[in-house]
Amino acid sequence: MARYYDVHPDNPQPRALRQVVDLIRDGGLVAYPTDSCYALGCQLGNRDGLDRIREIRHLDDRHHFTLVCRDFAQLGQLVKVSNAAFRLVKASTPGSYTFILPATREVPRRLLHPRKRTVGVRVPDHTVAQALLAELGEPLLSSTLVLPGEDEPLTQGWEIKERLDHLVDAVLDAGDCGKEPTTVVDLSQPEPEILRRGAGDPSRFE
Repeated sequence: MARYYDVHPDNPQPRALRQVVDLIRDGGLVAYPTDSCYALGCQLGNRDGLDRIREIRHLDDRHHFTLVCRDFAQLGQLVKVSNAAFRLVKASTPGSYTFILPATREVPRRLLHPRKRTVGVRVPDHTVAQALLAELGEPLLSSTLVLPGEDEPLTQGWEIKERLDHLVDAVLDAGDCGKEPTTVVDLSQPEPEILRRGAGDPSRFE
C-alpha cells in the first residue's frame, strides 16, 4: 500500500518531505504535485522505477521522460543549451513548460529518445515540488500522471491513492494543482517546435 502524505500547499511539513525523499532514495516511486497536474517521480538511476512508470502509463521507448529540476543551474548539467535556447529557457523558468534538448553524459542512456538522444527537462513553479526537489538535492525522473485510455491527468491526491495504491510507494497530496499538462517545446533544432500546447503560454516560441 502507498503511504499517503497530506501536506500544506504553501508550507509543506518538512518531516513529510524527508520521509518521501527517503522513499525515493530507497528506490521508491512517488506521485507528487507540480504547477501543471500531478506527476510520477523516481531517482534518475532507478531502472525499476522507470519500468514501473512505463507500465503504469503504457509508454513505449520513444516517450520523452522529463527530468524535473530545482533550478536552471541543475537543468544545465543535464542538457546542452545553445545560446538561442538559453534565452528562451531562462525566460520561461520556473514555469509550466517542458523543453526537449540534447542530453549530456550525466543522463542515463535508457532515458533518452532512442534516435534523437534528447530528453525533456523542466523547472516547476510549485512550492511543494520545489521543496521536494530541495530536500532531494537532485532532479527527479518524472512523467505526467495520465492513466492509459484517459484524456485528463489525475488531479486529486486521494483519488491517486485509491487507484494506484499498489503501484506507487507514496502519494504527496497538496490539494488540486490543475489538470492541464505542461506546454512541450522542442529546442533541439534551430527553430523551436511546439509539440504540445498546455498550461504554459506558447506564444513566445511561435
